[in-house]
Amino acid sequence: MNYIGIDIGGTNVKMALIDPQGVIINQSSIKTYGARRPEEVVADIVAEIARLSSGYEYTAIGVGCPGAVDSRRGIVEYSPNLQWRNVALEKLLNEATGKYVRIANDASVAALGETMFGVGKDYTDTAMITLGTGVGAGIVVDGELFEGYNSMGTEIGHTVIKVGGVQCSCGRKGCFEAYASATALMRETRDALQKDKNKESMLWDYFGFDKTKDSYDASKIHGAGPFACAKKGDKIAKKVTDTYIKNLAEGVINVVNIFRSQAVILGGGVCGEPTLAPRVQEYVDKYRYGGKDSLPSVVLIATLGNDAGVIGAASLVMP
Repeated sequence: MNYIGIDIGGTNVKMALIDPQGVIINQSSIKTYGARRPEEVVADIVAEIARLSSGYEYTAIGVGCPGAVDSRRGIVEYSPNLQWRNVALEKLLNEATGKYVRIANDASVAALGETMFGVGKDYTDTAMITLGTGVGAGIVVDGELFEGYNSMGTEIGHTVIKVGGVQCSCGRKGCFEAYASATALMRETRDALQKDKNKESMLWDYFGFDKTKDSYDASKIHGAGPFACAKKGDKIAKKVTDTYIKNLAEGVINVVNIFRSQAVILGGGVCGEPTLAPRVQEYVDKYRYGGKDSLPSVVLIATLGNDAGVIGAASLVMP
């Protein structure tokens, strides 16, 4: 029997019809259209499900949604991207489709997808860390999602790795997110360029900046730049990437020391850098509690890409 997986985002809602082996049969995407009443968004989703599943049978619907999601009660308590508060999403979808529905936080759902059908399928205990604008995380223990009390746990991005450090969007300072997100890597690159008064770094040419000008277009900076220039021997880029790897690895070690996951899965655009996982692995092996002789945790790169959300959502309702 087949399942519907839904990944709700602030810009788009991704949906897929998925078989029991995690294979996508059909998929599509519709616009969220910003902050709208949840009933309006659900109506669009239901209409798209009907189109997507035409000619097929499906038994249940799984949903990943950003924000604070109480999966036990089926309620989106707060989603800043959608501007939703206390939305009974499970009930709305159940009443509209007549199908069994289960919801969870989108990062948790992605972790479940990678564990069941992606790079983590050989493990029962995993942690997934997504490196994007922020740092999201999902934890799987004994093949089941671990969400904490009231489904409000696993906010790994908001554990502090440097007391009194960089300001985080959550209000605290020194959070893992403020040092290991893709946003943090771009900030550190920008700061390095500002300190490079003589404009000696290869980063200037890599990003196509005019060295004769005192300013540059910071929007052109991306995470691949410092890694590419560091490989060519650029000292400034190397300092940026070394610092980033160390900060990322420190956060990973915290996860390993708390959960002792068999595998830590890293996802996000910056993970396209082939040296990332081996370098983080080396640091983790050296500094995790118990050192190299302790129970190992392997560092892996996610393989499902943009499909992790819908596959993970469908996994929520698979037997």
